Amino acid sequence: MKKIIFFAVVMVSTVGFCQAKIEFKDKENTIDYGTVSKESDSGERKFEFTNTGDQPLVITNVKSTCGCTVGSKPSAPIMPGKSDFITVKYNMNPGPIRKTITIETNAVNVEGGMVALKIKGEVVVKQEVNPLEKKKNLLMEKS
Repeated sequence: MKKIIFFAVVMVSTVGFCQAKIEFKDKENTIDYGTVSKESDSGERKFEFTNTGDQPLVITNVKSTCGCTVGSKPSAPIMPGKSDFITVKYNMNPGPIRKTITIETNAVNVEGGMVALKIKGEVVVKQEVNPLEKKKNLLMEKS
């Protein structure tokens, strides 16, 4: 009986110390797009993270606050000490970008295994210059 109790205590202790932990590279888990135009930017960004624990890190889900932002996760567990990416694609609608992507993991260093990632910035409409207007401006500059 003492052997069974000892074995149970060892197993519980081992499980308590073996944990997956996630750390993101980006400051405050935020990527700033800056000011971009739909014509010159795909809207795709990558959040780099590392498993700093001693057990495999499993990302079970990636959820966005709206349909305009899509996230994709690694399909395999991330081994201890290894890095990977969460890819986020914004649809580049003109206007301010303020979106949150929620990552569900087995990480113990974040509350409930949930991590909030944020994207911010502004998408502007690229102004097209009329070729006749451009020529007129060039002529006025020469005079």
